[in-house]
Amino acid sequence: MKIDASMLVSNPMDAANLGQELEESGFDGLYTFEGPHDPFLPLAMAATKTERIELITAIAVAFSRNPMTLANLGYDMQLLSDGRFILGLGTQIKPHIEKRFSMTWSKPASRMREMVQAIRAIWDAWEGNSKLDFRGEFYTHTIMNQNFNPGPHPCGLPKLYIAGFGEKMVQVCGEVGDGFLVHPLNTRKFLLEYSMPALQKGLDIAGRSRDTFDVSVQCLTAIGETEEQLEQSKAMVRHMIGFYGSTPAYRPALDAEGLGELQPQLNTLSKEGDWAGMSALVTDDILETIAITGTPNEVAQKLVDRYGDFAQRISPVGYTADKSVAKAVLVSLKKLLDQAD
Repeated sequence: MKIDASMLVSNPMDAANLGQELEESGFDGLYTFEGPHDPFLPLAMAATKTERIELITAIAVAFSRNPMTLANLGYDMQLLSDGRFILGLGTQIKPHIEKRFSMTWSKPASRMREMVQAIRAIWDAWEGNSKLDFRGEFYTHTIMNQNFNPGPHPCGLPKLYIAGFGEKMVQVCGEVGDGFLVHPLNTRKFLLEYSMPALQKGLDIAGRSRDTFDVSVQCLTAIGETEEQLEQSKAMVRHMIGFYGSTPAYRPALDAEGLGELQPQLNTLSKEGDWAGMSALVTDDILETIAITGTPNEVAQKLVDRYGDFAQRISPVGYTADKSVAKAVLVSLKKLLDQAD
């Protein structure tokens, strides 16, 4: 199981040194997400000062772009990183696509399936395996002359991961993706009873083996070596659970644990801007059900226990102000994984 780290920077220039630091700390991958900044530029900077670590967008918003731009980005990021890039795509939600990006939202699962198929068709044309003639419900790509064709990739094409939450989207991950990016709001029960059957259905439809597919899990973690550190970290995780839990689309994760009625309560408070009230609704029991908390050694063991039998990658979404504490989790995780091997 590979261990990935989040790379949060306020300036892409800072990503070069941070990427080097994360690589030297022993992480297997580092990932960005599309928040206040573009997710590709920090990875491009990190590629200049790293040699081994994999670079992942987790996620880039697919529907704010088109298949051709994503095919180009994936191709060039793979060049910059000497074959270490993973293109991770997600849908975002309807209000953001329409009101933040001014793009079209419709049939998200079908659109994502077709987008990935279109990207692969473009890459296939560049590899010289076929003429570009993709005609779908949402995307059409039929022109590719030599002036715009970069040719076969010298490092091999990048893997393409898809983020999913609902059963239809997770099924699409299995049908056309190389990996499934799991949302941080999850529990073992939710994944085993809800997500993994949908993923297997998609793999079966495509006639693919689970052995060739990656499951990459993000998990909310509250870490502390002292009681004070742990309580500060728990406060930040309560906030994130409240934030994620307020979204109607994420209710199934709460339903799986008998916590579904929490979602409309959180949603009401979010519309009032009552973030403190939202955090207060996340009791100790709810916190322990969704997140993983404890000392570095305890968190490492709990991560392995919760995900070790089905995840190929794990990303502890750790909330701690102390870098040494986060690094201690990595050391403990690697020790446990080495023992398992």
